[in-house]
Amino acid sequence: MRAVGLFSGGLDSILAVKLMQEQGIEVIGVAFTSPFFVNSEEKKGWLRDVAEKEGFELRFMELRDDYFDMVKKPKHGHGKNMNPCIDCHAFMLRKAKELMDSEGAGFIFTGEVLDERPMSQRKKALGVVEEEAGLKGKLLRPLSAKLLEETEAEKKGLVDREKLLDIKGRGRKRQIELARKLGVKDYETPAGGCILTNKEYSEKLKDLFRNNKDIKKEDVVLLKTGRHFRVGDTKIIVGKDEKDNEKLERTKHDLILEAKDFVGPVTIVKGRVDDKIIEIAASLTARYCDADQRKVKIIYGKKAFDKDIIVKNMDDAKIEKIRI
Repeated sequence: MRAVGLFSGGLDSILAVKLMQEQGIEVIGVAFTSPFFVNSEEKKGWLRDVAEKEGFELRFMELRDDYFDMVKKPKHGHGKNMNPCIDCHAFMLRKAKELMDSEGAGFIFTGEVLDERPMSQRKKALGVVEEEAGLKGKLLRPLSAKLLEETEAEKKGLVDREKLLDIKGRGRKRQIELARKLGVKDYETPAGGCILTNKEYSEKLKDLFRNNKDIKKEDVVLLKTGRHFRVGDTKIIVGKDEKDNEKLERTKHDLILEAKDFVGPVTIVKGRVDDKIIEIAASLTARYCDADQRKVKIIYGKKAFDKDIIVKNMDDAKIEKIRI
């Protein structure tokens, strides 16, 4: 018997895999990637290492444009920030169901724990997710199974319900004890791995959705880079460090700026460019460069730094009015 398991690298998902393996079930793990989580080769490599160590196959699925549409307008709303937890989980499970069907697996399982998360893991929310994903009766949650309705896999004897658990709530004591018993040592802490729960990032994402109709992956990734400012329909991004500067230099832009005689940020402008925008972008660049002078020469251009302007540093009060 084969089963598909959602795998994040967290302790709960690893324990769910181990519980299935102990019952002789062959596990196909699926890890989802997006600009919001599991977005680095380093993280993917770590997940592969864990899967190899625990003895199961791991597949990666990238969430694309239709996922961004869901994040923008989730049927069941957002959490505290831009996190659409219920819709997001249902979306992933629908993708996992496609894998289950193509591989001829018997069911899907997750590491969810009843009442561990306030928005998405209450009993009602778990039921909603199951319905939305088209997995009524086919979604097993091994860590809390004894507190939930019996699934088809249990009814058919594919899984022994007596060997499943009844964990509930935010406490981690039972999971840590089980990990020790099963020899699980390598796992991530339960801190939120989704950047959609971050307030600052969420504000940038809201601004992107408000001002852009056609959202691309590159636009979403760019939100993690630099300081972002909005002037009408124009966005100005100012690098915070050398790594940011390198990224911004490679990013498609309508104008690029930097200080001529001082170490400082690369600034790019995306959108309408006029004399006012140039002055604002230049003043922001001057504010964040290593210059003691009140006036700084800023060089700029579309492709090459072929023009210059002398500006004053923008004061903090004005900066906060346009900061995203």
